[in-house]
Amino acid sequence: MKIFLDSADIKETEKYRHLIDGITTNPSLIAKSCNQVYSEWLDTVVHLVNGPISVEVISSKCDEMISEARKIADIAENIVIKIPMTEDGLRATRELRDLNIKTNVTLIFSPNQALLAAKAGATYASIFVGRLDDIGYAGMDVVRTVVSLYREYHYPTEVITASIRHPLHVIEAAKAGSHIATIPANVMSQLVRHPLTDIGLQQFLNDWGRFQCAKKGC
Repeated sequence: MKIFLDSADIKETEKYRHLIDGITTNPSLIAKSCNQVYSEWLDTVVHLVNGPISVEVISSKCDEMISEARKIADIAENIVIKIPMTEDGLRATRELRDLNIKTNVTLIFSPNQALLAAKAGATYASIFVGRLDDIGYAGMDVVRTVVSLYREYHYPTEVITASIRHPLHVIEAAKAGSHIATIPANVMSQLVRHPLTDIGLQQFLNDWGRFQCAKKGC
């Protein structure tokens, strides 16, 4: 399973660039994290990350999405256009596919929506498991169903498990066969750490300190 960083923060991107296969952003993340001119921020990100970088359109009409997407896609070859899961979004996805522009259909919450995204030619389909869990649905069940459907009918669309809230979501996504998990920085840091690792490391340091002290006769 590939790992994307779900962030628009340059410092977070620099911190985890050696571990990630790509990046996802959205207007909310950019508004929260981007402290520079948008074009300058995007130019920085495309030079930091070699893999796919999902950048979302803010238009809601098909023709406007396509126009916006073409301008963004011209910036770098690894840019992927995030398109909302709407009727206009699906039409835009099909036209962008015909223009060889990669797309990430976002805000998917059901297998039906994921099937339509694949039929429209989406490169990626982002399933928001955390938001489903929040309202009492098993978000990961949707991921498992969609992965199975895509395999059954040989859709090339890749499943992105998104809206990840905790480390268990990551391992569940991997077990479900998700092609990608897009993970916020706070969860990335949790993946690295384990209390037994911290205890073990401290024990090694303590033992080494006592060994050095014994050698010096202190």
